Amino acid sequence: MAHAGQILENPVTGERITFRETAADTSGELLAIDLILAPDGHVPGAHVHPSQEERFEVLSGTMKFRLGRKKIIANAGDVVVVPAGSVHKFANAGEEPAHVRVEVRPALKMEQLFETTVALAHDGRTNANGMPKPLDLALFVREYEDEVRAAFPPSAIVKAAMAPLAWMARHRGLAERYIGPGLQPATAV
Repeated sequence: MAHAGQILENPVTGERITFRETAADTSGELLAIDLILAPDGHVPGAHVHPSQEERFEVLSGTMKFRLGRKKIIANAGDVVVVPAGSVHKFANAGEEPAHVRVEVRPALKMEQLFETTVALAHDGRTNANGMPKPLDLALFVREYEDEVRAAFPPSAIVKAAMAPLAWMARHRGLAERYIGPGLQPATAV
C-alpha cells in the first residue's frame, strides 16, 4: 500500500515518482505525486483517464504534452490540466531532468497502477517504451480500466481482443501480481 514519501523508479520510462498525498490521506479524493522525468523520460503512450482529471505543475525543466490534437510546451511555473476523458501523453522536452507536481482527482487505484508498472519494468515485463508485454497488458487493462484506457481503439474492442490473452495470463500465474492489500485478481468478462 502506497504511503507519503514512498519513491518508485521506473528504469524503462525514466520516471521517478514520490508519493506526496495518497488516497488514504485524502479519503480517495486526491493522489499527489512529485514526478521527476529523466531527459529522455516519457509516459509509455497516449492514453485516457475516463473519470480522472490530471493537473501537472512544472516546477523545473521543460515538458511536452499532447492534449487531444494540441501540442503544449510547458516550462517552470506552467500548469497543464488534462480533463477526464481527454487523450494525452507527455515527455521531458529538455536536456535536464524535469520536475513536475502531479495531482490526480479522484485517486481511484492510481497508486497501485504506478506500483504495478514499475514492478513490471523491473521484472523485464515491458517493451522498450514501458508498455506491459501482451500477457501482462491483458491483465493490466482489465485491472485498471477505471484509471486508464488506450486512446484508440474503443475500450470494448480492447477488452474483447485482450480476453484470450487475459485467460492465458491467469493460467500462467501472472494474475498473482494483482492480488494484495485492496487488490483483486483480474477477472474475465
